[in-house]
Amino acid sequence: MGFFDKLKKITTNLFSTFTEADEAFFEELEETLILADLGMETAVETVEKLRERVRRNGLRDQEEVKAALRAVLVEELDIGTTELNVSTTPSVMLFIGVNGVGKTTSIGKLAYLLKMCGKRCLLCAADTFRAAAADQLEIWAERAGCELVRQHEGADPGAVLFDALQAAKARGVDVVLCDTAGRLHNKANLMAELAKLSKIIDRECPGAARETLLVLDATTGQNGLVQARTFKEAAGLTGIILTKLDGTAKGGIAVAIAKELGVPVKFAGMGEGIGDLQPFDSEAYAEAII
Repeated sequence: MGFFDKLKKITTNLFSTFTEADEAFFEELEETLILADLGMETAVETVEKLRERVRRNGLRDQEEVKAALRAVLVEELDIGTTELNVSTTPSVMLFIGVNGVGKTTSIGKLAYLLKMCGKRCLLCAADTFRAAAADQLEIWAERAGCELVRQHEGADPGAVLFDALQAAKARGVDVVLCDTAGRLHNKANLMAELAKLSKIIDRECPGAARETLLVLDATTGQNGLVQARTFKEAAGLTGIILTKLDGTAKGGIAVAIAKELGVPVKFAGMGEGIGDLQPFDSEAYAEAII
């Protein structure tokens, strides 16, 4: 199954009844995009850009208007590189996000993807607060064929990360993927925890390539945007992993995140299998929506 083949086409009905790009069409499109979780501000701006292109270029038929809308969506998603920075040995990735969004499974899937690209990966179970979080990550490490560093439940997350970085340097590991606690909703606590982990990385692996990836559940819609805004302020995100896109008819949240936060979506989760995390493709995504 191809990229985003599972994503339901949210504008299908709109274009199936298309007769001309008149004001009634633009109003209906705006409403459709809002319902698709682009959010009010992003939907209004998207439709305004389309309206201007239609007027400027004299677009009339359905395919011309579709192509113009597709181009607008791609431009709004194109706000930074979707490539991971794994330029040093080791490189370090911190995964953040609230509980239940698929963070631990995304780590396992990304480790598998990196391994398929020839990278040696080590998973760090620094979410020591949630019961059985390390057990879950261990299962995914085994599935991906990667190494794992863990301690007992309730251990200091910084101590687990320290051990993981020491192991990575000793073993010649390419990428350390670090799980973090998902229950730190208070921004001050979140900032303090991430600052501590960041300090350990700077001390033990100075100059290491870094990624801070926020995992978001696409089905949460605009609530996901609120989460992303809070985490960006606290952690300085380098990218988003958007999960459960196969379980929503919306998915427009990717456009809202890119447009409003200026953070690129780097990966999309499209299923439960270990190979179902895919690099985000803005053109394929826009095509799937339309």
